[in-house]
Amino acid sequence: MSRTGLFLVLEGGEGVGKTTHALLLAQWFASLGLAVTRAREPGGTRLGEAIREVLLHHREMEIPPESELLLMLAARAAFVREVVRPALARGEIMLADRFEYSTFVYQGLGRGLGLDRARDLNAFATGGIRPDLVVVLDLPPSGAAARRRSAGRADDRIEGEGEAFLTRIHAGYRVLAEGDPDAVVVDAEGTPEEVQARIRSVLRVRFPEPFGSTEG
Repeated sequence: MSRTGLFLVLEGGEGVGKTTHALLLAQWFASLGLAVTRAREPGGTRLGEAIREVLLHHREMEIPPESELLLMLAARAAFVREVVRPALARGEIMLADRFEYSTFVYQGLGRGLGLDRARDLNAFATGGIRPDLVVVLDLPPSGAAARRRSAGRADDRIEGEGEAFLTRIHAGYRVLAEGDPDAVVVDAEGTPEEVQARIRSVLRVRFPEPFGSTEG
């Protein structure tokens, strides 16, 4: 299956605004007349949504780190096959709320399973497909927690892991992005409008076509 579209991923810790900005970006792309597929991970497929329910919303269930990693990758394999590759083959913008960075950071670094192991298994699950750009929304865990509280959100199983775990996640994202030419860190402090403007500025610079000459 040929690939002609553009694969963009929003990443970052819990509560940094990924879902909000994925929606705003999808609306912007549509206003420019660009076809876009927006989906979340884990999720986007029947299998992925079932795995998401188990991983995030069953805090009473003990899930070993190795099982968590393999479940995430099972969801990703379906996501790539059923959502990502078809969207790219249609020439669309594929906009994902999380992808491989989440596995590298949460399971590889956060759970201590090892970055190399997470990368090797991820490559098998994805068939080697990688995003054209990863946008890491950067917000300290304390700021992200305050956002979740102000929104009245209860912590899911991952969010409830505690400050030390979430601090490792925050640091891990920065380390990965700094060593990846296809990733950029965007300051997620401020209003949604301010952060969205920063993301769009990055896209205009990185992809003059189709974003370089647009405003708004």
